Amino acid sequence: MTLDDLRRLNIRDIGNWPLAPKFGALALLFLAIIAVGAFLDWKEGYEVLEKAQQQEATLKDQYAAKKAKAINYDLYRQQLAEIEQSFGALVKQLPNRAEMDALLTDINQAGLGRGLQFELFKPAAQERMADFYAELPISIRITGNYHDMGAFASDIAQLPRIVTLNDVAISNERGTLSMDAVAKTYRYLDEDEVAKQRKAAKDAKEGGRK
Repeated sequence: MTLDDLRRLNIRDIGNWPLAPKFGALALLFLAIIAVGAFLDWKEGYEVLEKAQQQEATLKDQYAAKKAKAINYDLYRQQLAEIEQSFGALVKQLPNRAEMDALLTDINQAGLGRGLQFELFKPAAQERMADFYAELPISIRITGNYHDMGAFASDIAQLPRIVTLNDVAISNERGTLSMDAVAKTYRYLDEDEVAKQRKAAKDAKEGGRK
């Protein structure tokens, strides 16, 4: 049978086809049925295999990360010790309650020592409590020349205790410079105060769940 004979075959009259084209068509139909059946039967298996491969990749990444941590365990311990040491040094820069009055005097003297005049030096009526420290804002207004104000800010930064200047605003009134700012100093809480803070946080957390 030639190629022209195959072209002249009528798809609607398969029953009258010669044997060879009939067998060929049956073979193609058989292969198509097997292919569709295999696809439907194996599709779920392919999906399971793909998920397993993805999970394998995730587990490999987790293993590599844990292996790196295990290898660097001593380094992590050393870094933790250094962080704890640095944190301890910072905490030592926080005065206790008994030292607060002396620190306020130091701030005042830093301004007077530069020839500045305090028009306002007003510590807040109440401290702002945090986990292990208390913050005391001090509203200040000083007058003087620009150079002395800059030197005052530098002196504040060099105090042995932590003091920061915030919300700084400088104005010029009739040739006189005035600086308004909020100086914030901090102190660490004693054991009783820390216990109260933790209890208050716990009560607030439990109250939020109700």
